[in-house]
Amino acid sequence: MRLTTKGRYAVTAMLDLALHQDGGPITLADIAQRQHISLSYLEQLFARLRRRGLVEGVRGPGGGYKLHRDSATISVAEVIEAVNESVDATRCGGRHNCLDGGDECLTHELWHDLSMRIREFLAGVSLNDLVRRRSARSDALLAATKIIDFQPASSIHAR
Repeated sequence: MRLTTKGRYAVTAMLDLALHQDGGPITLADIAQRQHISLSYLEQLFARLRRRGLVEGVRGPGGGYKLHRDSATISVAEVIEAVNESVDATRCGGRHNCLDGGDECLTHELWHDLSMRIREFLAGVSLNDLVRRRSARSDALLAATKIIDFQPASSIHAR
């Protein structure tokens, strides 16, 4: 089982959009620069995301892309599926023909169940959840930096 670059980049780009769209539509060039993703690759991904109703394009000066729905209603699973990806741990891609004769392998149900659990997990994580996690992490790092930077004068002279 593996999540390909396509799915990872789609989630990364959508999270970037969710993080930055308060300032208006975001250009793919901005996302490409911030996330180190090829602009042409992003164009392909966003065509699929737009067709699935996850993003909308804004034309003209100041144009770009914005989320079509609130970030709390867009799941990571939905983003991955929008770019024709799936997280499937089975060898046969869920077609039940793992073996050369077209039969299921002995562990097919195990890998199928794992795939379903992963999909359920990703369906339960919204872009807004990721935005909040990132914000909480940034707040914690900022607080830690302030604590480290603050040293009473008495502790500096005591060394």
